[in-house]
Amino acid sequence: MNNKPLILIVEDEEGICNFISAILLSNEYNVIKAAKGKEAVSMAASYCPDLILLDLGLPDMDGVEVLKTIRQWTRIPVVVVSARGHEREKVEALDLGADDYITKPFGTSELLARIRTAMRHSQKSMTENPSETGKINVGELEIDYSKRLVTIAGNEIHLTPIEYKIIVLLSRHIGKVLTHDFIIKEVWGPYTNEIQALRVNMANIRRKLEVNPAEPKYIVTEVSVGYRMVEDL
Repeated sequence: MNNKPLILIVEDEEGICNFISAILLSNEYNVIKAAKGKEAVSMAASYCPDLILLDLGLPDMDGVEVLKTIRQWTRIPVVVVSARGHEREKVEALDLGADDYITKPFGTSELLARIRTAMRHSQKSMTENPSETGKINVGELEIDYSKRLVTIAGNEIHLTPIEYKIIVLLSRHIGKVLTHDFIIKEVWGPYTNEIQALRVNMANIRRKLEVNPAEPKYIVTEVSVGYRMVEDL
């Protein structure tokens, strides 16, 4: 599994976007990019990045509207990176749920420090939930939340970010049936209908976890309802 944090850069100026991307890639981050607001909302839902760097001056919709939309369904850390330096605009963005605000131009060290801080606060908030601390074991399956690592009998399982988020979601609610709609909303957001994507991802997960994917023992199907991770084997 690729454990590098994934950052979504939302920036319509190609030069600035490439500059930020180069900084992040050289500092052990994975990067995806969006130049428009609607694209950013869609990519946030599809890729579930670990952090979003959001420019406010986008060509199709204001970055503030992007922030409002994203905050309706996720607490992904958002750091606003904008040329708008007025206090009123900073306060508005922070009040709407931005985790931090950097004014252009900015230094490399400052950008990286703000990213680390926002992600650390987000992880602390997540780990306040006991189900997300430490590790969970089911038979030979182990999920190490702090390391973002999934293993079977000690062997690392290579998962995509979406597959990992599905497994973590099921493990948080271990023993409970999660409906298709609930999983889709939590993983992709409420503005999508990704039932086929969920089925494809679940098939891939089972192929990686199960000895016999046709007879799964870790994640079972509740016909026409959803999926459940078993509590013990």
